[in-house]
Amino acid sequence: MAVYLIKRLAASVLTALLASIVVFLMMRSVPGDVVGQMLGQTSDPVATQALREFFGLDQPAWRQYLGWLSRVVSGDLGTSWTRGQPVGGLIGSALLVTLQLAVATLVLATAIGVPLGVIAAMNEGKLVDRIVQSFTLFGLAAPVFWVGLMLLVGISTATGWSPPLLYVSPTQSLSENLSIMALPIVSLAVLQAAAYSQFVRQSVVSAFTDDYVRTAVAKGMTRNVVFFRHVLRNVAIPLVTFMGLILVQILGGAVIIESLFSLPGLGRLMLSAIETRDYPVLQGALLIVVVLAMAVNLGVDMLYRVIDPRVQVG
Repeated sequence: MAVYLIKRLAASVLTALLASIVVFLMMRSVPGDVVGQMLGQTSDPVATQALREFFGLDQPAWRQYLGWLSRVVSGDLGTSWTRGQPVGGLIGSALLVTLQLAVATLVLATAIGVPLGVIAAMNEGKLVDRIVQSFTLFGLAAPVFWVGLMLLVGISTATGWSPPLLYVSPTQSLSENLSIMALPIVSLAVLQAAAYSQFVRQSVVSAFTDDYVRTAVAKGMTRNVVFFRHVLRNVAIPLVTFMGLILVQILGGAVIIESLFSLPGLGRLMLSAIETRDYPVLQGALLIVVVLAMAVNLGVDMLYRVIDPRVQVG
């Protein structure tokens, strides 16, 4: 296990390094820079050159990258070019919002989607199964911004209530925080629950066709007993993998829902950095997303052994 962890950590470092190079090159390939954003297209050439020197944009790309990488290795993500604040602080506060959104969405989607998938599989071909599959098709087809907008408009029209526009952290006021986060969480959870139910249904239906399950049924066991004794553990392993993928997807793709509900999360921070060409913020944020994705994948691999000790990692 220790050797496996060392290999995974080494591979993670290499992956993060390659990701940082790709992000760095992609940002430099986008037309325009922060100087043009600040001064406009008709700016004074002297002022433009001075700002380019101040931000280090006059240096070769490789020197800019190595300078940024050396600071990151020492724990310094730099300073925002447009906000004048430490990048680490900006990412930290935004990450807390996105993590709350992601974890709450994952919990709610799991609580809804997994039971629905099991119920549909245990009643394959029946009316309940068709109802669950209809919900699944709706959830997989509906765009997240449409679901969020419909919830926002529908609830506002029916009750006259709308979520506050100013974000409040749970440490300041838990009730206000929940009133702000409720609709974004539900909007994402509805779609993820649909994916969960489809995945669980297919996994359970497939498991019931395995020889060992058919043998247990032939010996007189009911489908419910077979499910809890034999099917559940085998379904749990791919389900954990699916949960990890969903969590990474939410962490990296929450920008739409954060923008719709004015949440100061990581996705919205990255979108703002792209618009203003704030390279340090975007590079730092994407690096954190990559590190979190690798941490989630490693955690999923470790959970395999907890669920089924027969599984060998490596």
